[in-house]
Amino acid sequence: MTKPFMPDVANMPLSNPMGTLDWVGMSEIEMPISLAQATGTSVRSLARVQAYVNLMDPQSKGIHMSRLYLMLDKASNDVVTPQSVSTMLHEFVQSHTGLSNAAFVEYRFDYYERRGSLLSGNSGWKNYPSLIRGQLQEGVLRLELQVEVPYSSTCPCSAALARQLIQEQFSDDFKNRDMLSPQEVYAWLGTSQGVCATPHSQRSFAKVRVTLTDRDASHFALSLLINRIEDALQTAVQAAVKREDEQEFARLNGANLMFCEDAARRLQAALDAQSDYSDFWLRVDHLESLHPHDAVSIVSKGVAGGYLALPSLGG
Repeated sequence: MTKPFMPDVANMPLSNPMGTLDWVGMSEIEMPISLAQATGTSVRSLARVQAYVNLMDPQSKGIHMSRLYLMLDKASNDVVTPQSVSTMLHEFVQSHTGLSNAAFVEYRFDYYERRGSLLSGNSGWKNYPSLIRGQLQEGVLRLELQVEVPYSSTCPCSAALARQLIQEQFSDDFKNRDMLSPQEVYAWLGTSQGVCATPHSQRSFAKVRVTLTDRDASHFALSLLINRIEDALQTAVQAAVKREDEQEFARLNGANLMFCEDAARRLQAALDAQSDYSDFWLRVDHLESLHPHDAVSIVSKGVAGGYLALPSLGG
């Protein structure tokens, strides 16, 4: 029970008007969330949440942070959808009538999904660090998705140099032979001399953020965005792997040699072709096995007033 009277310092007017504030609220709120999938099912995850409103009244000491938290807590029992985010942002503003006219919410979480193997018919769990962000400003709703997808990249330069060494080894091994049968060449290719050099590959990461055009969708299409990224790159890392899967993965890497510039351009073309994203920003990081540093490419869609192709979009 609350006492009949409790002091509320936040409601006491300032003796001297101060400035307005762009955003005031909370970050790193721990909260479970449910996410709808295209299959009609939902998945649970633990999110780190940010929630803000602006403070447009220079006479006010501050906002009512507990109201934001309690609305987030109530919403944690429901599935997070574009409509639920829109409703929450409007409620943030309505709960601060006279103080605020803009609202912001962000969920950062690990999105887990079962992914099938390449050939063996098995499947396993994969984790995709993800973000959902909503912003309501001047009556305009903006919804964003971000996901990080791991993949493999094999260096085209290293592959060419490895092929040259294999050619030289072949020439040395058969320098005294004028004629070779296909069977002899086939057998040689299966020896250690036939793979005397291999190109270097590395685990790589594509971080992609998109602005959604459909604000009335029934769910946030994280799986669709992940599929588009993995389909463009062709070398997504695997969960459940048997020998036939590993061999197919090796084939895919050989068929999709990529500098970081190649990977970024593949994703740029794939996202440019989608009408359900009004804007995008992407960054690919190739965690070099040759160097102690990483190779990076960054690109944005380039729309007026949209994302800038900066190294980071910030928090």
